[in-house]
Amino acid sequence: MTKEQVCILIAMAVYMIAVVVIGVIYARRNRTADDFYLGGRKLGPLVTAMSAEASDMSSWLLMGLPGLAYLTGISDAGWTAIGLAVGTYVNWLVVSKRLRRYTVAAKNSITLPDFFSNRYGDKYRILMCVAALVILIFFVPYTASGFAACGRLFSSLFDVPYFGAMLVSAVVIVAYTAIGGFLAASATDLMQGILMSVALVVVLVFGVVTAGGMDAVMDNARSLPGFLSMVDSYSPQTGSSTPYGGLTIVSMMAWGLGYFGMPHVLLRFMAIRDEKQLKTSRRIATGWVLISLAAAVFIGIIGAAAIPELVDRGSLIGADTATLDKATATSETIFISIAHKLGQSGIFPALAAGLILAGILAATMSTADSQLLAASSSISQNFFRGIICKKASDKTAMWVARGTVILIAIISVIIAANPDSSIFGIVSFAWAGFGAAFGPVMLFALFWKRSNLWGALAGMISGGTMVFIWKFLLKPLGGVWGIYELLPAFIVACIFIVVVSLLTPPPSKEITDTFDLAASKEPLGE
Repeated sequence: MTKEQVCILIAMAVYMIAVVVIGVIYARRNRTADDFYLGGRKLGPLVTAMSAEASDMSSWLLMGLPGLAYLTGISDAGWTAIGLAVGTYVNWLVVSKRLRRYTVAAKNSITLPDFFSNRYGDKYRILMCVAALVILIFFVPYTASGFAACGRLFSSLFDVPYFGAMLVSAVVIVAYTAIGGFLAASATDLMQGILMSVALVVVLVFGVVTAGGMDAVMDNARSLPGFLSMVDSYSPQTGSSTPYGGLTIVSMMAWGLGYFGMPHVLLRFMAIRDEKQLKTSRRIATGWVLISLAAAVFIGIIGAAAIPELVDRGSLIGADTATLDKATATSETIFISIAHKLGQSGIFPALAAGLILAGILAATMSTADSQLLAASSSISQNFFRGIICKKASDKTAMWVARGTVILIAIISVIIAANPDSSIFGIVSFAWAGFGAAFGPVMLFALFWKRSNLWGALAGMISGGTMVFIWKFLLKPLGGVWGIYELLPAFIVACIFIVVVSLLTPPPSKEITDTFDLAASKEPLGE
């Protein structure tokens, strides 16, 4: 192992030890299930904002999005980033306060399935079970994408087997999450968000220097047809420009709809200490997201000039799907490659590179810990405590939650075993699943008093099912069918909620009174 690799390894090891220590510290504060799952609703505005966005901007921010820009230019990555930025702001503006109030009014709900069940008076817990099942189905591959990012990071840096590297990373994430719970995850998310910001800026600047300046970056980008266009895209298979139509733009911007259904983001809204602090959180979160997304896209553009040899574009002309998939996976290491070049400049730059690469770990961990918590709470709180053993103590529920974290992690490790899997591809599917299954139900639950249990159930099932139908049956047909599955699935879910709600009896007075209380400005007992 070279001096450079040793320095990088030391910096990353220090970081990983630090997050585990934080988990141990916060473990002492978990006295109830509410503490473990939601931090006792004690988060301040800064931690709420950074935890929400750090848990949202997973490894795809530092690997998936720059890799997409590196391979095809700014259109795909740019429109996706715009959709995400708009979705972030609207979610904070429209959903956060109402959800914070409603979860308190609806029997102090501490998980998303809890909220849906309490909101609609689900006596038989049907909606809660379906919601918990949706979380499990889509969080497992989402978590797997994070583990895959860690494996790819260590494998490319230290020339070690991918699977072993991925497994060690998974163990660290599981350790501090299972021990410390929500507070540990939120505290580490703040640190991880700061580290991600530093990493983005340093890689951006060093990448420009490596490429020979901005003029060299732009000259390289202009040499690739459609690379700098928002209405055209560079096609690696043809080496030419392909039109980027209006339907495709709408499809990519539909990424923003996913925010309305992301459990690991919505839980942060529920956990803030005071609803009045949400405005401050919104400003911090939106600003951070705008800067981070822009930096990630430009790192891909800069990387195409700084390290053009990462992907042999000539070999991709006329390439088959398998070859293109492998090139996509390789392009997602552009952030790592730039940091690696920085590490070759001496001991101190190598230590800096280690901290930068720890930013990828931070991006991964900040999302994976939140996903594991959301999934484990669904099993422990909603299945185990809600159905199987209703009289279980808080202590028992917390141990079940910890066991569930480990079980989900094991399944995710198995899924992430393929080193050529695309991080961006895995995330996009899981994102669509949550956005379509939960997003419409969340909006109608918060803002339409007439929506009822059967409408919500129909919307959740139809939205989640349509993601699979569109992804695997309709999208391969191409043409108008080739749009991102989130958009049609979201629309279908909305239609089902409205139609089924109107065809079935209206909600009871008790349910509508709770709706009015949440919608009012009256203080709630917390």
